[in-house]
Amino acid sequence: MQTKDREPGNTPARENVQEKGSDVKYRLASAMGECMKTSPVEAITVREITNRCGVSRQTFYRNFLDKYDLINWYFDKLLTRSFDQMGKGRTITESLILKFNYIREERLFFTAAFRNDDQNNLREHDFAMIFAFYRNLIREKTGEFPAPAMEEVLEMYCWAQIYRTVKWVLGGMRMSSRELAQVMVNAMPQPVERLFRALNILE
Repeated sequence: MQTKDREPGNTPARENVQEKGSDVKYRLASAMGECMKTSPVEAITVREITNRCGVSRQTFYRNFLDKYDLINWYFDKLLTRSFDQMGKGRTITESLILKFNYIREERLFFTAAFRNDDQNNLREHDFAMIFAFYRNLIREKTGEFPAPAMEEVLEMYCWAQIYRTVKWVLGGMRMSSRELAQVMVNAMPQPVERLFRALNILE
């Protein structure tokens, strides 16, 4: 199986440790996901993760700073998969739907991750990733980062996205991915909406 197809929950528990770094990272994410089924994030230790994965602590720390870095890395992969084609035919709505579908597929993993409020938690990381993504996309399409006033509005909108995403995840994901994506789009501030329409990333 190719690396890109590996997800927490469906990777082999033990393999030869002499493998590519990305394979090890996906295996560690899979082990973390298994630990999350029975323990809150704050109670999980690196030793538990490595024992379940069948690798050494040294291998873990060669790849991640700590367990939160591991969670954030996996989320980065998810976010990249859902947003990397935005502006190249895929709209914000479509990208949000993909993001929420991926979260739903790994609902146990991300429910536990979003429930955690420790330092370097996923909520703050999600905000940083989305905000940076939008800023960089605007720069790519216009040649410059958004003006300070626009950045303020964009920052508030990104925090609102995170709040609504966490509420959806911790509330049992009753709303469909498409419905939630539409809520996000409908809540978009007018300055951001006008800019995104001008950039042809919002239908």
